[in-house]
Amino acid sequence: MRKIILLFAIFATVVAMAQDPQPVQINRADLPKPDLCKTPPMGWSSWNTFACDINETLIREVAEAMINTGLYDAGYRYVNMDDCWHGQRDADGFIQPDPERFPSGIRALADYVHSLGLYLGIYSDAGSETCGGKPGSQGYEYQDALQYARWGIDYLKYDWCNTENVNSRGAYALMAKALRQSGRDIVFSLCEWGDTQAYSWARDIGHLWRTTGDVNCCFDCELDFGGWKSLGVLAILDKNEPLRRFAGPGHWNDPDMLEVGNGMTESEDRAHFTMWCMMAAPLILGNDIRSMTKQTLDIITNREVIAIDQDPLGIQGLRYRIESGIEYWLKPLENGDWAFCILNRNLEERTINLDFRQFNMRDNLTNNTFASASHVYKVRNLWTHKDEAASDKVRKVVIPAHDVVVYRLSY
Repeated sequence: MRKIILLFAIFATVVAMAQDPQPVQINRADLPKPDLCKTPPMGWSSWNTFACDINETLIREVAEAMINTGLYDAGYRYVNMDDCWHGQRDADGFIQPDPERFPSGIRALADYVHSLGLYLGIYSDAGSETCGGKPGSQGYEYQDALQYARWGIDYLKYDWCNTENVNSRGAYALMAKALRQSGRDIVFSLCEWGDTQAYSWARDIGHLWRTTGDVNCCFDCELDFGGWKSLGVLAILDKNEPLRRFAGPGHWNDPDMLEVGNGMTESEDRAHFTMWCMMAAPLILGNDIRSMTKQTLDIITNREVIAIDQDPLGIQGLRYRIESGIEYWLKPLENGDWAFCILNRNLEERTINLDFRQFNMRDNLTNNTFASASHVYKVRNLWTHKDEAASDKVRKVVIPAHDVVVYRLSY
């Protein structure tokens, strides 16, 4: 058996490392199942707060907090272990968890998470090692996929470290096929940071793909670490915004995890969360939900804003106008509704006179029409949770520094 597995691993590695630029042929049976992600996935990931300091106790406590804090009721489902859960491979090449960090094993952990009505996610890498120096999946794609299925894993984040001379499309297609043939439905999250424009080719491979480098817990910054950069909220927003044509039900642009509750101001947290919802982005929390403040909880459980993200049409919002650091965003919603968001990128509070009739437009991507010049909409403020004057009334709007005002306009 070892010989067969070795030959299969060698074959898999050769396929993944091929530098052929031609499109990878995907059989219909190997296509991702869009019903796994009809709307952007919602959950939590360990990396932003805990990095490599994870263990089974932490994951169990986070899963329990997902229920006890009301996050489950707000729509969050995935509890995702990021890098550094790994131990070594056994004699047959199957990956094992770190025996000290996960003494009960991943299957027992998955069973517990499932018993709460949640899903368990895991992490690996298309290279020889993960970003944290743990065993990667290169050459072991089918074995790892089978192991995840045996454990009851529901979500795989697949990173892109230590992938010298590897063709990204081939490597991700290989793991996608392995997951599809594992016998279990597993959400596939591609994490090549947008370096090889996965958004342009991964629709038939995965359910979501990173469009940018890693997020950093700052609103307007960019940190250069030499070989890579960590981006603030606004920098990531600008990189993800032009890619709206690639997003839709079952296939999502992923501007990285949320930093809400990790040290920005309340205004910045609110703006960060809102803009991810306007972009129909996955809502993967990155804070310690066991000890978060009520302020943080109120932001990430605002169901009216979450409904913008989870709208069944699955249309990513568009940045329609920019005036002196004030951005106006629109997002078509079901039943002819629209989300209308005003983002203040400035360091100072701004006051504007808002006349919705000045934004009459047709979305060229979807042909949805914001008929504000000819139709009067009902106006709902999604952060104050109050109905306001109809859309034919001009209103004075104050937008604090690094903050947003967001409305739902409906018939």
